[in-house]
Amino acid sequence: MDVPLLPTISTFFIVLSAVLVAIGWYLIRKKKIEAHKKTMLAAAVSALLFFIIYLSRTVFVGNTAFGGPEHLKVYYTIFLIFHIFLATTGAVFGIVTIYTGLKQNLVRHRKIGPVTSVIWFFTAITGVAVYLLLYIFYKGGETTSVFKAILGL
Repeated sequence: MDVPLLPTISTFFIVLSAVLVAIGWYLIRKKKIEAHKKTMLAAAVSALLFFIIYLSRTVFVGNTAFGGPEHLKVYYTIFLIFHIFLATTGAVFGIVTIYTGLKQNLVRHRKIGPVTSVIWFFTAITGVAVYLLLYIFYKGGETTSVFKAILGL
C-alpha cells in the first residue's frame, strides 16, 4: 500500500497538536503555568505546520477526490463539510484563546480554553478519519492542481 507523503505528514502534525493540547490541559490543571504556555504554543505551531503543508499541497498539487464507493460519497462529503466547519471554528477559537492567554485576559481565556480544546480534539479525530477514508481505506480519487483547474494547463 502506498501511503502519500504530504497528507501523512500533515495528519501527523494535526494529531500532534491535539496531543499537545491534551498535555497542556493536564499541565494547567496541575498549575504548571509556564509549561502549559509552552506546550500550548507548541500545539499552535504544530497546527500551523499542518495548515502550511495542507495549503501548499492544495495550491500546488490539488485536492484528492473521494475514491471510495459511489454510494458512500454523499456521506463522505457531509462528513468532510462537518470536519471543515470544525477545523475553521477550532482555528478561530484557537487564535482567540492564545491571544487572550498571552494578553493575560485570564477570565476569558479560562472560559473559552476548554471549549477550544474540545473543538480541536474533534477536529483532529475527524481529520484522521478523512485521511483514512481518502488514503488508507479506499484508493484516493483524482487529484487536480488548482492552477490546472483555473488555467486549464
